Amino acid sequence: MTDRISFQGEPGANSHIACSAAYPALEPLPCPSFEDAFAAVTEGKARYAMIPIENSVAGRVADVHHLIPEANLFIVAERFVPITHQLLGLPNATLDGLKAVRSHPQALGQCRKLLHELGVEAVRTADTAGAAREVAELGDPSIGALASSLAAQIYGLKVLKANLADAQHNTTRFLTFARAEERPDADAGPSMTSFVFRVRNVPAALYKSLGGFATNGVNLTKLESYLEGGSFSAAMFYAEAEGHLDEKRVQMALEELQFFSTSLRILGVYPADPFRRK
Repeated sequence: MTDRISFQGEPGANSHIACSAAYPALEPLPCPSFEDAFAAVTEGKARYAMIPIENSVAGRVADVHHLIPEANLFIVAERFVPITHQLLGLPNATLDGLKAVRSHPQALGQCRKLLHELGVEAVRTADTAGAAREVAELGDPSIGALASSLAAQIYGLKVLKANLADAQHNTTRFLTFARAEERPDADAGPSMTSFVFRVRNVPAALYKSLGGFATNGVNLTKLESYLEGGSFSAAMFYAEAEGHLDEKRVQMALEELQFFSTSLRILGVYPADPFRRK
């Protein structure tokens, strides 16, 4: 299997930096879309895919929760990455001369207050590094980009304002996906279990399906709903729980969930990032 790790975005994207920090021995593989990043693993072009799923300022990353079950891969790791953005421009650009700033919607959302203070137009692009490349290609000093310092080096831009974020806690959570499970031992340390399920179409089914987590002392850290197959009545739920699948309390909680659900699929059991204990 190739020693590469796929990510969505162009060289210099925040996901590129996260991949290099988490897996320095693997070659980062840029992909145009999240689907392409998942497919690179499925097709054996990459060992892992590292995907952002939520940010402490801007919230969930659009579409990712819907794509995760469809990818048919396993979650093998999580990583919380502090994010700071650089406001980039052409070598002859000035901060006062900016009229528009391009970037990924997540980055724009994470710097909304600053952009408002600058009085510039926020322009959405596919990713942060792509925005930096576009600024370099356009050659217009009135257009800037929110991207990384690595993107500035790659595309020959300068930093007009450094280390930007509306909140100091600006952090993005990434999940790592693989074709095969890499489940840790239950006694190896704190673990997370991710799963998807569909509840029966009866009153209070969701409430009843989650009761076992409360009675067995299992903390649910995430519960996301999304529609499946174009139907407004067939809601699927993506959930994450603190604990290992081999723990009795987790098994009992999931058994109770199954009484009120029509399907349950475990997406992965993986070590909890130490960031959770901060």
